Amino acid sequence: MRGLSVRDVEASLAEALGPEAALSKSTVSRVCEQIKDEFKAWTTRSLADVALEYLFLDGSHFKMHHGARAEPVLVAWGITTDGKPVLVGLAPGSAESHDAWADFLAGLVTRGLRAPLLVISDGAEGLIGAAERVFDRSLRQRCLIHRARNVLAKVPAGAQDEVKAAYWQVFDDIEQPPGQQAVAEAQRRAQTFADRYQRFYPAAVACLLHTLPELTCYLRFPTEHWSRIRHSNLIERTFGETRRRTKVIGRLPGERSCLSLVWAVLDRAGRGWRGVIQTPVAVRLLQDLRRRLLHPHAIEEVVAEAVIPAA
Repeated sequence: MRGLSVRDVEASLAEALGPEAALSKSTVSRVCEQIKDEFKAWTTRSLADVALEYLFLDGSHFKMHHGARAEPVLVAWGITTDGKPVLVGLAPGSAESHDAWADFLAGLVTRGLRAPLLVISDGAEGLIGAAERVFDRSLRQRCLIHRARNVLAKVPAGAQDEVKAAYWQVFDDIEQPPGQQAVAEAQRRAQTFADRYQRFYPAAVACLLHTLPELTCYLRFPTEHWSRIRHSNLIERTFGETRRRTKVIGRLPGERSCLSLVWAVLDRAGRGWRGVIQTPVAVRLLQDLRRRLLHPHAIEEVVAEAVIPAA
């Protein structure tokens, strides 16, 4: 109902529950206004208490302005230091440009959001540039699923199943401990992939190797988190649910209705999202990464204090 007009709400209730369940216009109007107030409060709430390990960014397009083409809704969700999922923010954007993403992320920071350890996104240049500008000390993981699609787009249809399996062999079932050993193993496997397919599909090989550092960044984090932080497809799947709701409604009467609907679906879906398990070993690794990435000067001060002056 959060994307519908008052009249639409009345019709939907009557269709779903029968005419005896109809509500008065004043009741429906009051319900809709309360929902609008809840959404407004959510979009302006303080984020000072939201401490993230991981921040996922993605967008999806909806028709929200009369006579205009579909425009993106930008979404940020994350996993906190407690391992819990949280929907952080959403906003409209005229395009998924650098300026749109930078403005969206800067707004989250203004409301108190602190830098995450890792930003996970697809390969959109505007998004990448904005994330690297606003969270310049955070690491960035490129979505493995999006990159797989890019690689397969450069391979004939008849060979795609084989190449797809070989692509995932680069990243799956790595047994080395998190850090450089795990990254080196993925690099070794990527070279095996390149040696196997360079002659036949050089463009696909270049597509993989060109962004390999961005694809293997997740391997520096706790092993039990790898399956959750190496792609951004959770939001993409949820956007699919939002688009199905839009088809049922048949139209989105405006920007506010569009945002309310997206928020409603994501808010409800977010209650079923899985977070990550925070074991003592994982927490220590994340704390060490945080000190090295986000507070390097603190480490330098500790080292300096530990130096014993020469006699």
